[in-house]
Amino acid sequence: MNTDNTNSRRNFIKQSILGATAIGSISAMTASKPAAVKGKPIVISTWDFGIAANKEAWKVLSANGRALDAVEQGVKVAEADLNNPTVGKGGYPDRDGFVTLDACIMDEFGNCGSVAFLQNIAHPISVARMVMEKTPHVMLVGDGALQFALQNGFSEDNLLIPSSEKAWKEWLKEKNYKPVMNIENKSFSTERLPGNQYNHDTIGMLALDAAGNLSGACTTSGMAFKMHGRVGDSPIIGAGLYVDNEIGGATSTGVGEEVIRTVGSFLVVELMRQGYSPEAACKEAVNRIIKKKPETAKEIQVGFLALNKNGEYGSYALQKGFSYALCNSEKQDLLVKGKHIYQ
Repeated sequence: MNTDNTNSRRNFIKQSILGATAIGSISAMTASKPAAVKGKPIVISTWDFGIAANKEAWKVLSANGRALDAVEQGVKVAEADLNNPTVGKGGYPDRDGFVTLDACIMDEFGNCGSVAFLQNIAHPISVARMVMEKTPHVMLVGDGALQFALQNGFSEDNLLIPSSEKAWKEWLKEKNYKPVMNIENKSFSTERLPGNQYNHDTIGMLALDAAGNLSGACTTSGMAFKMHGRVGDSPIIGAGLYVDNEIGGATSTGVGEEVIRTVGSFLVVELMRQGYSPEAACKEAVNRIIKKKPETAKEIQVGFLALNKNGEYGSYALQKGFSYALCNSEKQDLLVKGKHIYQ
């Protein structure tokens, strides 16, 4: 028996097995961390007021800027729009006459920041980003959030503008809280409807930059004439917004309580991780809400919007009427009608 040949064969087999194992390990690592899709920036956001917000975000993206900067600058447009009674300074107050704002932001590294029940600061999204970048925390609320904002250079502002105060006083006559679905999709440039005709809601924005990185932002004044102290899904990471740079991002709009119960935006991203398209993931998230509370789901609106790592996007809502704005190198002012379950 030739001992040298036997040892050589054994060494060859051993090295082959080790090599195959190494290759398999590298392949698995590569599969779990897909390469960035470069050169195809895109931004999407909820409702028709997302068009103007997207245009501002596009200024950043088209200059090869970071998605995080784009979403912050984009949603600030909605926060500053006094004709928008569902976001920022123009937002309707709670039932006690206080305008309270909620916002969150999340970047490509999984960093996130949030503020809730913030008063007297016109741009909660920028405070949320500062929470993310300057504190060890994710969320600050109420007086603590206001104190933090003032300590970091923000100025107090009276958020209860005359038109909002007038609508609130009209509502006080009957104190009838009955949200109207999809009121966000109406033009805000005309005279406001009285009393309880405005309900909520959010601008949620997702962006993919030229470097292939994702970020998202979400900001709202919450439901009109809500209970004092109520906070919805918008500032809650995983509910109103979630971003995973390996997979995609999602945001929500509508009645936040139902989104919180399903951790909706996180659910959408995890479904995309399993291979669902953005639209299919949003539809499944909507169906989860129906499964939990079928009768409630028929009376409310909830919509999800998603963007994956490849720049593919989609949405789904409970009711008809939901729309989202799309902006890329080909089109900067496109409004898309979202698909829905109920007629």
